[in-house]
Amino acid sequence: MPIQILMPALSPTMTEGKIAKWLIKEGDTVESGDVLAEIETDKATMEVEAVDEGTLGKIVVAEGTEGVPVNQIIALILEDGEDKSALDGATEAPTAKPAPTPAPAAEPAPVAPTLAPAPAATALSQTGSRTIASPLARRLATERGIDLAAISGSGPRGRIVKSDVEGAAPGTAPSAATPPVAGLNVDDPLLGTMPEYEAVPNSSIRKIIAQRLTESAREVPHFNISMDVEIDTLLDTRKRLNAKEDGDFKISVNDFIVKASALALLRVPAANASYTEESTLFYKRADISVAVSIDGGLITPVVRDAANKGLAAISGEVKTLAGRAKAGQLQPEEYQGGTFTISNLGMFGVKSFTSIINPPQGAILSVGAGEQHAIVKSGALSIATVMSLSLAVDHRCIDGATAAAFIKELKGILEEPLQFML
Repeated sequence: MPIQILMPALSPTMTEGKIAKWLIKEGDTVESGDVLAEIETDKATMEVEAVDEGTLGKIVVAEGTEGVPVNQIIALILEDGEDKSALDGATEAPTAKPAPTPAPAAEPAPVAPTLAPAPAATALSQTGSRTIASPLARRLATERGIDLAAISGSGPRGRIVKSDVEGAAPGTAPSAATPPVAGLNVDDPLLGTMPEYEAVPNSSIRKIIAQRLTESAREVPHFNISMDVEIDTLLDTRKRLNAKEDGDFKISVNDFIVKASALALLRVPAANASYTEESTLFYKRADISVAVSIDGGLITPVVRDAANKGLAAISGEVKTLAGRAKAGQLQPEEYQGGTFTISNLGMFGVKSFTSIINPPQGAILSVGAGEQHAIVKSGALSIATVMSLSLAVDHRCIDGATAAAFIKELKGILEEPLQFML
């Protein structure tokens, strides 16, 4: 009986995936550990390895097919002694949405490199006529116009990794030009009145972001509250900490906000909550999700138990997670399971904004830029650096008084950083 290769569940939230690329072809010998395909999930592009040995007898789901349900058969491997007659009666391809077909165009425009992040899982190898490389190496090679077939891999069994591409000569150009792909034929009559455009296919991560945030905005009863925070004392504390000669860290304002939010959640535990149909969940630990912009979307790596970590530890962890996120290297356990999210657009000069809650979390904090303002203290006019905070909460599990208590507690901690020591 042929060995069935199923669409794997590569994250707890994954219900379907896309066969981004088959890295082997029918008739190839398969060994345990060989990378079979690249699967585009709701979060990233990941590699699937073989756990059995044999010969690839049949590819059931074609490359580029979208909407393949988890646990559906995508390929069949013949064991030793089996021939193609053993494939008779095997499960056919599941009903799935075909990949969008590019429309013909007189002057097609090149499409940008794939937007989906590609975590560097197991690196790939060169075998026979096929050149295999990690998704990150492939993307880098595409951006630099480098032919992977002309590179010798330094990874296990000659696998091509990122450093191999970075070390390749700039003139290592592809042996044959890749034909440009025209924009998609978007079926919307309203676009007939619009100027000329290029349609870039949405990556899986962009589709999932659109789906979940639409559901959140439609189904979660949001309300927002805002408060201004004076951060001059915090900025002075940050300056003195970063000036320490024996410190190998550079603490950011956002690191203070991560720590302060975690402390405030423990002091107002009713704000560290999620709603379910059966019960409201109150978390005993504050795991802070930090929104990070990546190619093609947004991802929220998590700082676990942030209240019990020092500022230097939080700073290092956030920098590491953000770097891994931008490189497409995060593992599912690094971006799932947060209890509260922080979205900071202050570095872009945004004064204030509101965010959409990321279910199942009950709240998200939007952080604006710190700006100098004229304020009145004890009847006298003075200047202070003021930062705007906006809190969006799920009214099903967090009431107005609870939200107000939380943001007041957060304001108090940020305005008096000595509270970080309590």
